[in-house]
Parts: sequence; structure tokens; C-alpha cells
Amino acid sequence: MRLGINVGYWQRDPEDATETVLAAERLGYDHVYTAEAYGSDAFTTLTWYAARTSRIKLGTAVAQMSARTPAATAMHALTLDALSGGRVTLGIGASGPQVVEGWYGVPFARPLERTREYVRILRDVWRRAEPVTSAGPHYPLPLPSSAYAPGRVTGLGKPLKSIVHPVRPDIPVYLGAEGPKNIALAAEIADGWLPLFVDPAKIETVFGASLAGRRAGFDIAATVTTIVTDDLAAALEFAKLPLAFYIGGMGARDRNFHLDLIARLGYAEEAARVQELFLAGRRDEAIRAVPDELADSISLLGPIGRIRERLQVWRDSPVTTLLIAGVKDEPTLKAIRDLVQP
Repeated sequence: MRLGINVGYWQRDPEDATETVLAAERLGYDHVYTAEAYGSDAFTTLTWYAARTSRIKLGTAVAQMSARTPAATAMHALTLDALSGGRVTLGIGASGPQVVEGWYGVPFARPLERTREYVRILRDVWRRAEPVTSAGPHYPLPLPSSAYAPGRVTGLGKPLKSIVHPVRPDIPVYLGAEGPKNIALAAEIADGWLPLFVDPAKIETVFGASLAGRRAGFDIAATVTTIVTDDLAAALEFAKLPLAFYIGGMGARDRNFHLDLIARLGYAEEAARVQELFLAGRRDEAIRAVPDELADSISLLGPIGRIRERLQVWRDSPVTTLLIAGVKDEPTLKAIRDLVQP
């Protein structure tokens, strides 16, 4: 099992994770991943860490598709990949309608179609076999005059090929996915899957059919909140915070993919209650309403001996990479490395 870290969103000083990233590199961790929502972006912080490291691989978990056209994302990835010596893994995701339409101001419809088209264009840009074209319908290249009202498109667009030769024409693409169809798409077209909240003991029963078509070498890189402490109760409370936020606040009342995921894991009634409390402004109650069993099952919590025992569930699962989230100090990163890769 490979081992990485996920430093998540950058929010403000002093949240510079450089020391953590450098420690992870010294300890032989495979990857550092960054994230974005509707504040900081994933690529700037990743470039910051790239400039300070030499070996650790650099991933986005995830860069939001609606934030950039496929060509723009391909340019970000190929530039950083070249500057870092071929270390980039591009994780992308469709996000949800609240963010896509409320923050980026573009339509959310048909996310599976959009993802397939997006990935195809990324790879065409990197391969440079010929000028990039796409019949659409979501990202047509060149842009046809019929795409907008008369007079808004010049009709002068022409197929272009990147003026930069990528270091690698096959930069790995991972998909952040939660629903069965989106996970099946990842297994079909991507190099890996980036699950956010996943119970390793339930991957086969809940998502086995979706993953059945994955190719050899397909990476399942799961982000795992990790808290090493003798106070298990405090660790559980901390692990519930992101669950309550995503179940309650990262999605519309009637369309929340995170809530749907938790329901698939067997906590439909509990998730509905968390959302109800969160949307009513009763956030402390929403956090307490997250079941202990749920928070524990998707995390690594407690004394180091307990984490050692819990790791067996992850080893027995289809997960191939653990992305440790929440650990900042080198001694704890070392202790976890020694457990995962003795």
C-alpha cells in the first residue's frame, strides 16, 4: 500500500504546510495532494510545494472542472509537470450544482458526459498528435458560431496544438467520485479514483460493481482523517467536523452527493438528521448527530496501537494508496509510515 498526505485547502497564513510536506518527502511518502472548493485554488499551493521538494509526487484532490476549461487545466498540469520533473497527478471532479452554478456561473447538467469529454481533451492536448478539436457538446473546439447568440462568436477560432511539448504525454488523471455511475466512469477512463469518505470494509459491497471494469494498476487513493491520541472521544469529535459540514452544508437540501454517499454506507436516517440540524443553524448538534461508528469507520483514530489494528481493514480492502489527512508533525508521520510500510 502506497502512502501520501492530503493537506486539503489552503485558507490563510500561517497555513503553509511546507514543513509537513518536506517531512513527508524525507520519510518516503509517495504523494502530497492539495484541494480547492470556493476559495484558494489547488494549483498555486501545489506549485509552492513543488518548488520546495524534489521527489514527492504532486496531486490535486481535486481540481474542479468547472473552474477551468479543459485546455486551461491541461496547461496548468503540463506546466507544473515539466517544472517539477514529471511529478504531477491530476485529480479532477465535477463538484456540485451549488458551487458550479453559484460560484463559477456555468451549467452543472450532465456531469458524466462533461467529465468524459473533459478528460478526452486533456489527453489530446498532452499527446500533441494533432491540433485539438472537439465536437462537444460541452466543450466544442473550435467554438462554433451557433454556440451563442448571433454576433457573439467571431467564427475565427482554429484548431491549435500546444506550443509546449509536455514532459509526459500521459499525465495520470484521477477522478474524484462518489456516485456509482461516476465511480464506474473513473474505472473506465481514468488512472485512479479519489474517494473522500469511504469505509474500506464496504467498498466491495457498495462499489464493487462500479469498480469491476478497472484496469490493472488502477489506483484507489483514499483520503483518511488520521488523529493519533489517547483521547478517542476527542478524536471522534474532530473527525465528525468535516462529515457534518459536507453532509449538511456542501450541497443543496434536495441534491447533496455527500449525503447520498453516507446513505449508501448505511446511514440514511442519520445523514438526513445531520443535514436538518446543519441547515437549521444548529451546527454543534449536527456534529454530535454524526454517528461515532461512521466517523470511526472512515478514519484512523486513537492510540497508535488501535490505529495499527484498524489498518488491517484498509489492507484487506481494494484501496491502494492511503492519503493521510490531519497529521502535521514529523514524528507522527513517521509512526504512521512505520505502521503502513514496516
